Amino acid sequence: MTLPFGPLRVIHADDRLVIVDKPSGLLSVPGRTEPDCASARVQALYPDALIVHRLDQATSGLLLFARGPEAQRELSADFAERRVHKTYIALVGGQLSGSGCIDLPLSADWPNRPRQQVDHLQGKPSQTLWRAVACDGETTRVHLEPITGRSHQLRVHLAALGHPILGDALYAPPELAAARSRLMLHASALQIAGHHFQSEPEF
Repeated sequence: MTLPFGPLRVIHADDRLVIVDKPSGLLSVPGRTEPDCASARVQALYPDALIVHRLDQATSGLLLFARGPEAQRELSADFAERRVHKTYIALVGGQLSGSGCIDLPLSADWPNRPRQQVDHLQGKPSQTLWRAVACDGETTRVHLEPITGRSHQLRVHLAALGHPILGDALYAPPELAAARSRLMLHASALQIAGHHFQSEPEF
């Protein structure tokens, strides 16, 4: 049987954690009707692997699993207490220069799930650090560091900044959503418990 996304690339594995490079389009955990996912593939290789965090289906990049319940509790606490440093690379529409912090509260857009929205009344605090890396005139490559970890945070924040991510079917206008065949967002670096892991995007 040929897997639609090819084999899952293992970046690192030891007796405490596993790091894989998830392709865009592959779920992190099983869906309602789709059993193929990163967690199932990792557990086929490491039966004691447990999910610690997730990436959007459309987002590619580094995904971490714990080896056993004790490691899962410890690593989940690291995420909850913000001891994990995550970096993303995105390709966004328009010319963007400099750097800054997007500080906009987010909440679920319930009538339009799974969309999220900026919500100044009931939204949860959400912050994203950004830095423009390179601009080719019509698009800009951006380095992103989420301080908080809300659902779709990077996608909503960049759209609110006026520079939605290319290929984003949920938050970009139609011409930018159709500009690429996938979401141009990649989890490129993960620093946890003294370890630093890196993955370059394929865009």
